[in-house]
Amino acid sequence: MGGGHFPGDEVVAHEAVCGGDVDPRDVGKLEHGCEHYRRRCKIVAPCCGQVFPCRHCHNEATASGDRHTICRQDVEKVVCLLCDTEQLVSQVCVSCGVNMGEYFCDICKFYDDDIEKGQYHCNDCGICRIGGKENFFHCVNCGSCYSVALRDNHQCVENSMRQNCPICYEYLFDSLQETRVLNCGHTMHMECFSDMVQHNKYTCPICSKTALDMSRHWEALDQEIEATIMPHAYRYKIWVLCNDCNKVSEVNFHVIGHKCSHCNSYNTRSTSRPAD
Repeated sequence: MGGGHFPGDEVVAHEAVCGGDVDPRDVGKLEHGCEHYRRRCKIVAPCCGQVFPCRHCHNEATASGDRHTICRQDVEKVVCLLCDTEQLVSQVCVSCGVNMGEYFCDICKFYDDDIEKGQYHCNDCGICRIGGKENFFHCVNCGSCYSVALRDNHQCVENSMRQNCPICYEYLFDSLQETRVLNCGHTMHMECFSDMVQHNKYTCPICSKTALDMSRHWEALDQEIEATIMPHAYRYKIWVLCNDCNKVSEVNFHVIGHKCSHCNSYNTRSTSRPAD
């Protein structure tokens, strides 16, 4: 598995450590893996038979050529990084006896030595997640695990997480990136949301509802409009539709903005006069 040593060297090193106070199963813990996971094994891709550190490494390697992805549950074989033994999926190496992953899920065929992530398997999601099981609950309507802070405190959107991020278009459900649930219930990557706000975009890219508490900004617009008197030629009324409450209002035209008369939001757009 790379130059500079032979597979037998790993076994010798393993036996030397086992003679001390270190648990044989902990040999090499956090010393192996890739940019995605710390683990002591590689997976044998069930689709092409090649060996990769993890499924993400496989998917990235095939992205520019014969693009195909690994279904995590289909992995059947792994290769121990300490003794180079290829074997069926299990937590403990059948040859040298180390834990190939301190955390191991036999459903997802998932290994990870960095257990500070708080990994847990959600049966409803069907995959492993991080953050500590006690900190999350599965929302059946939204189709994913959400922070307990959002229990009974979010707008449900059916299968909201089983969609692509509206900014970068990466599939959200099994993304490695942190996500944010907007006030409207739609979901996007936290980093994408931050970038959107930095570009002065404060509404959901999907439904156009306000994504932040804009009350202070609305108050500032109130003051600016009051201080900006429109010429007589522009003193007329128009109809606007509020993106936040979905109600129609008849308001005075102003170049700065148009305030919904129902919820006081300035997140409005011009519309035609409603039918009587």
